[in-house]
Amino acid sequence: MGENQEILFAKTLEKVKKQAKEQQNCISQEQVREAFADLALSKEQLDLVFDYLKKQKIGIGEPVDLDEYLSQEETDYLEEYKKGILYTPSISDGEREAFFLSAMAGERQAQQEVIALYLPQVAEVAKLYTGQGVFLEDLIGEGNLALTMGVTMLGALESATEAEGMLMKMVMDAMEDCIAENLQETDKDKKVAERVNQVAGKAKELAGELHRKVSARELAAETGMSVEEIEDAMRMSGYTIEDLER
Repeated sequence: MGENQEILFAKTLEKVKKQAKEQQNCISQEQVREAFADLALSKEQLDLVFDYLKKQKIGIGEPVDLDEYLSQEETDYLEEYKKGILYTPSISDGEREAFFLSAMAGERQAQQEVIALYLPQVAEVAKLYTGQGVFLEDLIGEGNLALTMGVTMLGALESATEAEGMLMKMVMDAMEDCIAENLQETDKDKKVAERVNQVAGKAKELAGELHRKVSARELAAETGMSVEEIEDAMRMSGYTIEDLER
């Protein structure tokens, strides 16, 4: 693939994943083929796309059993979470629409009814995002917060269907943002650890030559790092770099 094709491929893949999530995490082979039609992929390349989607917990033609992807800890938590939910009895489509229309009109009781209706759904959506570095409990917490805020923001919409779609989008966006923030934090922590290890290694090397602890200024002169960088690393380590003077 050329560079432009690679960019188009990546964008198309994200579009397919989004479409699948909007369809209860399922997509048909025909929809995938139509999405990639402009790229004229070979059968082998399409097979790789299908394999990738399956690894992303996306069902091809029929939904996957998301419970199979949960750890025992997550399964146990989910069971306890469901026990704590006050399940709403089965309601008709007409009753569901009435709840949404009343919630859109700002009726507090109707908003609470919508929240109760969707608490179990938030847990199901959270299953889509497990295995990406965030605990299921945290994903559900973020989803429930978005749900609680979302029911108060439906007034400008025109239909119950539109309101329902917006509400679930807010839940999914909240979980995706949580994962993105966690990845950024993890990357930051990794860079901090690398800096601390670098300073500790250089300090140990210089201390070995001088047979004593070294100062930040001495280490800076020897390594080319600034005194501020070395002192920052010392602070980030909790002042545990043994060969560096405080």
